[in-house]
Amino acid sequence: MGENKLIDVKDASNELLNSLTHGEIKINESIGLIKAFLEEKPSAEYSLVIGTDSHEKETRLPTPPPDSALTQSMRTGERRDGGQDNGISKTINLVTAVLVHRRGFGGKYFWRRKNMSNIHTLREKIYAETLESLNFALFFVPLLRKSLNGDSPNYNLEIHIDVGEHGDTRDMIREVVGMVTGNGFVAKTKPHAYGASYVADKHT
Repeated sequence: MGENKLIDVKDASNELLNSLTHGEIKINESIGLIKAFLEEKPSAEYSLVIGTDSHEKETRLPTPPPDSALTQSMRTGERRDGGQDNGISKTINLVTAVLVHRRGFGGKYFWRRKNMSNIHTLREKIYAETLESLNFALFFVPLLRKSLNGDSPNYNLEIHIDVGEHGDTRDMIREVVGMVTGNGFVAKTKPHAYGASYVADKHT
């Protein structure tokens, strides 16, 4: 699986998120906007949702010299990692969204995008999405809590995973839900995982 490097909290202020309303902004700016939204109606009920979805991208590789080892492997259809190689490089486009929702009103959301290579199976894809959401939550949530400093309303924190009882991902539910709950977060799956299934998917 491709490298899923954790982000150093000290460097989080340099991370950028996207917003339909505000364009590209820094993490700390998004936290300020979420804090202001929460403080508008302190008595309301809120949810903070983090979810990731991905789409596969294929890129045709440049044609290597005719006598190269890569050319020989393409002719035989073999790759060093045991997979098939037809001159196509596959990567996935991961989009992680963070949403704050006020019940009965609406909300705000932000997202970031990254590419990851060496994802060959559906299982690896779902693991990559889940780990990306956890990675994001583990540095974003402490920063938000520090900003709120206990003065803003409570919110339900959820991580949404793009798996469900129906379809090819049903056998993975227990594994990925366990990854999320093992890190102290509440996990939601389809059909309740709108953070991954709709919002993040919208921007992949």
